Amino acid sequence: MTNNLGNDRVSCPRVALFLAGCAAFINLYSTQGLMNELAAAFQLSAKQASWSITVTTLAVALTAPFVGRLTARGKQHRVIAVAAISMALPAVMASCSDSFSELLLWRAVQGVLIPVVFATSVAYIGVRWSGGAVTEMTSLYIAGTVMGGFSGRFLTGLLTEFEDWRLALAVLAGLNLILGLGILLLLPRNPRSTLPPPADHPTMRSELLSRPLLTTYAVGFCVLFAQVATFTYVGIHLDRAPFGLGTAALGSIYTVFLLALVVVPIAGRMSKNRPRSELIKVAAWLGVSGSVLTLGPSLWLIVVGLALSCTGVFLAQSAANSFITVHARQNKAGAVGLYLTCYYLGGSFGAFVPGVLWEPWGWPGCIALIAVFQLLPLLIVRGGWKSSPLPSSPLPRP
Repeated sequence: MTNNLGNDRVSCPRVALFLAGCAAFINLYSTQGLMNELAAAFQLSAKQASWSITVTTLAVALTAPFVGRLTARGKQHRVIAVAAISMALPAVMASCSDSFSELLLWRAVQGVLIPVVFATSVAYIGVRWSGGAVTEMTSLYIAGTVMGGFSGRFLTGLLTEFEDWRLALAVLAGLNLILGLGILLLLPRNPRSTLPPPADHPTMRSELLSRPLLTTYAVGFCVLFAQVATFTYVGIHLDRAPFGLGTAALGSIYTVFLLALVVVPIAGRMSKNRPRSELIKVAAWLGVSGSVLTLGPSLWLIVVGLALSCTGVFLAQSAANSFITVHARQNKAGAVGLYLTCYYLGGSFGAFVPGVLWEPWGWPGCIALIAVFQLLPLLIVRGGWKSSPLPSSPLPRP
């Protein structure tokens, strides 16, 4: 009986962190497959409709650096739950929008709330666990973000096909409410800190701009650059001959993200006592190998390549986030906020920079650039993380 209770106490934070990952990302790319529907509903071009994604990611990038300061006085478990529940309101309001401007407003509000869940969750992990357990728990959380990102895309596409996009967004609002309540019930508060109070602001600022953390921010930029570039331009590639895939078939390609649900937690558990730079190395070679496979003439080969590529992305993201939770000792939420800013700026550049290569060289030209950004983290962490071994002692509490 005692063992069962102990197992329940261990599993509750794990389940809650997985739910937090889902809540953080279920709305972010939810309109990615609705470009044509939004264009028709508001009499726009598909390019204009893409702003429904852009405003959300920009809001995340602009808000993320301030999350730590804004939520510092709140209890982490409560901040995560309240932010997740609150995301239901802009989601349902977006589904009721009478104009595209109104839709963009509520999509931006969603972008403001997303880094509150993300940054606070990663900070929560860094306070509650130490050493190699941070990598394992961060991997579990990242697996939740994978499920959230996939579910948001897949459900909106499925429901829109059988009903309409407004119902699809309203259903996501309901899921946000359910996820937030689940987090509120399952996520325990962190133990009270008994260590000295945080350092002064100059010390915190110096840490946020230290070489190891600047290195991690750069890794984040490269990771989402490669991810967004791959899945933005592969759609154009597969829409053309000899593949000629339709919208529904292209949307189903996002199922490759589900592979990461299995791979990332296993990799986190296996690497909990190994340097995080090794996880970056595996991620880089998975990414490059997958990108090379997408140059093949077979659709199945391309799907396998996309699966390897996105798995590499999530492995690198897991390593980077766990590195931050361990090495940002004074202001974890602030460090995660800066990471998110660089991460989503990388995604913004990844959406349009490969377009310069698309016209003259097509998909092979894009892949060459993507491969560069998949390999860059190897060079970046070689110097920036070299002098930062995996600690085995408990972490200072912020």
